[in-house]
Amino acid sequence: MTSTSGTEGRRGRSIEKRRAMLQAARELFVKEGYELASVDAIAARANVSKRTVYDHFGDKETVFAAVLEELGEKLSATVQVALDREASATGDLRARLLGFARYFVMESFPSSDYAHYRRLSARRGSWYRDRESAISVAMELFVGRVEEWAEAGVINTDNPRRAAQHFVALTFQLAFEALERTETDVSGEVDEILVDGVDVFVRAYG
Repeated sequence: MTSTSGTEGRRGRSIEKRRAMLQAARELFVKEGYELASVDAIAARANVSKRTVYDHFGDKETVFAAVLEELGEKLSATVQVALDREASATGDLRARLLGFARYFVMESFPSSDYAHYRRLSARRGSWYRDRESAISVAMELFVGRVEEWAEAGVINTDNPRRAAQHFVALTFQLAFEALERTETDVSGEVDEILVDGVDVFVRAYG
């Protein structure tokens, strides 16, 4: 029992250290950029030794990849939950699309996950070339739902992927740009953007 408890305790501490290092790295990469964020600074912010960072990740590029992967997983998970909760195959199309858009924005934007992913993914190292971006994965989830709606006659389109791209451009893209323009509260403007975007989409495809 003692040996098992000791092993579980060490594993738990290792998980906590990894979480702390990823959080520290994310903050530094976003604030200072990849080039200026050193392993020493990541270790200091996470309250671990530099050796611990190297033991867990190997090098800074791998730390960066892990940060981006974690953000990407959160983003994809949020899209999936939003689709499951709000974008069902029944009910009014406008209502379900607006519910989906509002849920995604409410969950992703305040947490900075979406903004941080966009900023960090702009720097793509060689490790990135053979990986799908999380935004692409999230998009595929939404495209799949739009394809289902097209097959069921819920929306009118012969090109579900293009329809999904139009929806994202009319809603999430414009909402993110509004948030980037100012540090003040623009929640009212963002919701107006989502409502207008959904209405345009429904008029075009409904």
